[in-house]
Amino acid sequence: MLILGIETSCDDTSAAVVEDGCRIISNVVSSQDDIHNRYGGIVPELASRRHMEMIVPVVREAMDRAGAGPGDISAVAVTHGPGLIGSLLVGVCFAKSLAFVHDLPLVAVNHLEGHIYSVFLEAAPEFPFIALVVSGGHTSIYIVKGFGMYTEVARTRDDAAGEAYDKVSKLLGSGYPGGPVIDKMARRGNPEAIAFPRAKLKKGRDFSFSGLKTAVLNYIRKHPESRKEDIAAGFQASVVEVLTDRVIEMAGLYGVNNITLSGGVSANSSLRRRMTERAAAKGMRVYLPSPHLCTDNAAMIAAAGYRCFIEGRFAGPALNPKACLPLGSGPRPD
Repeated sequence: MLILGIETSCDDTSAAVVEDGCRIISNVVSSQDDIHNRYGGIVPELASRRHMEMIVPVVREAMDRAGAGPGDISAVAVTHGPGLIGSLLVGVCFAKSLAFVHDLPLVAVNHLEGHIYSVFLEAAPEFPFIALVVSGGHTSIYIVKGFGMYTEVARTRDDAAGEAYDKVSKLLGSGYPGGPVIDKMARRGNPEAIAFPRAKLKKGRDFSFSGLKTAVLNYIRKHPESRKEDIAAGFQASVVEVLTDRVIEMAGLYGVNNITLSGGVSANSSLRRRMTERAAAKGMRVYLPSPHLCTDNAAMIAAAGYRCFIEGRFAGPALNPKACLPLGSGPRPD
């Protein structure tokens, strides 16, 4: 069963063909980093315009690489939220048109669910597991009890971790996207040279990274002579420690021994290493997608779309994108 996935939630135009929800036949991603780098962040209008230019050639390339035509596709899966509304519109409108013209089933996929399913493209973690979804737009922890069964147990109160990376990179004059830049810079710095605060709220289990970003800004203003590498290393150490500690805490609280990481920040070398080490010390196992599957891509959307398809969860021509689309149902645990 071949699923065509389409992903345009932010600034990457992507299309993929995935077999049976786990085998990637093709996965094409067109990046917009060169467009947004000069601004130090994503400009939504420019992102949506670029999606309009690239959606047709990207989908065509994905189909060509897979050696498939419309008659070989079982369904079209598309991200319908959350994300930038202009970017989402491009993908949703294209997917609806493609499905209509070729009389194919249409499946709507939550972008966050897609990130969780990215792990299943290379492994098969046992349920239940704790899932950390950490990217430029999202930082949340879910307990996943089965396919489609998600409960959010922690989230960021303000900036996502990836957003903080982008902003700190801009403060250091180091370009966009900030995640890979800071990660590389931090390897040449001393993480103990600067003790940035650990963003741990006194009440609740949520994250907060806006204060850390401000602390970095104030430090740079007061100490302009400091090595950028040390600032990057100190900032990254704070983020990684907070993320790791909270995930391990949630896994212990719910008696779960399996942990998954996904989203762009999950490609961070320090986070991957520290999470794996801490989990191993507790007798837990961490599942990490390959770095190219951590960032936004259509293969993860096709993987999630496959589950929707076999469960009969289809969308119709009235499908509209949603900028805000929480994952999971029911109240959050106290």
